[in-house]
Amino acid sequence: MLVTQRQSPFIFADRLRLPVAFDPAGLRDDLERIANATWVDHFVKQNYEGDWSVLPLRYSAGATHPIMQAYSDPTVTAFDESPLLDHAPHIRGAMAWFQCPLQTVRLMRLTPGSIIKEHFDHDLAAEWGTARIHIPITTNPQVEFMVNREPVAMDPGSVWYLRLSDPHSVANRGTTDRVHLVIDCTANDWLTEQLAAGT
Repeated sequence: MLVTQRQSPFIFADRLRLPVAFDPAGLRDDLERIANATWVDHFVKQNYEGDWSVLPLRYSAGATHPIMQAYSDPTVTAFDESPLLDHAPHIRGAMAWFQCPLQTVRLMRLTPGSIIKEHFDHDLAAEWGTARIHIPITTNPQVEFMVNREPVAMDPGSVWYLRLSDPHSVANRGTTDRVHLVIDCTANDWLTEQLAAGT
């Protein structure tokens, strides 16, 4: 049984690679097909320098303003999916793998030379009910993703749970974009089983 009290001790590590991977070439093909859509600058400007932007794929039902589509609202229970997913079968397939309620789904891009400053995201811990999953689509060896000031090396197509209620930061010191598929989901029994099998 998942512990959901916020004051409870953590059950899972702050980073876990789930026992699944998706075809990185297929994910890149999807990205290329939809990359010309309108990306939204991340609205928490104080948390980054450079270009950190979002392409919403699943968002609060009825949201029409780009910023509201890009926002991950933990109180929302009804969602719409972007028509962009009709052109992204591999991304849609990755979403379908999760046998837990999905919340927001976004592509998040960090361009070369950009940094996300150390911060934490309130309540993003599986033990508290919401898990954030990262699936890298494009990256490079000079991307440094830190959780609790320790690096997390993530290959394209790999699937990672990161406890982002802890301090974390990202720097793209390379020459190519870093784009992750970022899935927020409800931590049900199925997901906790996947996390327990993670490494």
